Amino acid sequence: MSDRYDAFLLISFGGPEKHEDVIPFLENVLRGRNVPRERLLEVAEHYYHFDGQSPINDQCRALLAALKTEFASHGVTLPVYWGNRNWHPMLEDTVRTMRDDGVKRVLALATSAFGSYSGCRQYREDIERVRAAVEGAPEIEKLPPFSSHPGFVETVQARVADALTQLPGADVVYTAHSVPLSMAQSSPYVQQLRRVCTTVNERLGLGDPTLVYQSRSGPAAQPWLEPDIVEYIRGTEAKKLIAEPVGFLSDHMEVLYDLDTEAADQAAVRGIEFVRAGTAGTHPRFVAGIREMVQAAMRDGVAACAPDCCKPAVRPGRPA
Repeated sequence: MSDRYDAFLLISFGGPEKHEDVIPFLENVLRGRNVPRERLLEVAEHYYHFDGQSPINDQCRALLAALKTEFASHGVTLPVYWGNRNWHPMLEDTVRTMRDDGVKRVLALATSAFGSYSGCRQYREDIERVRAAVEGAPEIEKLPPFSSHPGFVETVQARVADALTQLPGADVVYTAHSVPLSMAQSSPYVQQLRRVCTTVNERLGLGDPTLVYQSRSGPAAQPWLEPDIVEYIRGTEAKKLIAEPVGFLSDHMEVLYDLDTEAADQAAVRGIEFVRAGTAGTHPRFVAGIREMVQAAMRDGVAACAPDCCKPAVRPGRPA
């Protein structure tokens, strides 16, 4: 039924947009987490490498613009809002704006395709925390992780195929954000990643997929998912390599620094031709896929995550 929701909300991670934003932003990200200060300062240097500006907010703006056009062309009349977990526009401010606009029931999408504590459950906790803080807040129903949706899978396939036209015959390695093993073991994160990679490789005739990780943070003694992309490049026998950041929806800092800078530099050291494939971004099939998910939810309601989905056995470290 078309009146099930009266607004659409995009919820994202957020990122600094100038030099002086970087440390406060990272302090927001790491608040309450057992991440050494030196790791925060190390990650800050990644942002300073790009004048303190993360591209993630601009990419959210581009996605919102594409969604508004897609919605309008398919008769979806929901107004579109945007709020972030860690930087402006903050989710609490957006929820307050929606309340003041008279919004009563919201359909939300987090910019994470895969199920994990950080990528799914924590967004649900953010929503409940903010609703508790904003008197008269609208109801907010979050779409579940969507890694198996055709709009996402076909977009990853298209990005890999495009990269193979740039570097024919290259080995393809898929990469995603590393998370603590405790988080991985209490969520479908790795299984969902492997399912997407396997599906894409089967469709492109590429054989068994290779999945590696990047961007780990937290104490060195805490086990996280491995191998790391840079370590993989150090040991590979490949002469041509494509890295597909399947675990990321846009070209934000972890993609620009950890892949386009560190991984590319290591490939150059080893004499490996290297191409980084695209993220989903505003690919038309991905944008259409979000619209399809919205229309399905408007018709049938949200297929909610299980109550214990992605619940950590212990309070996790959080990727920086």
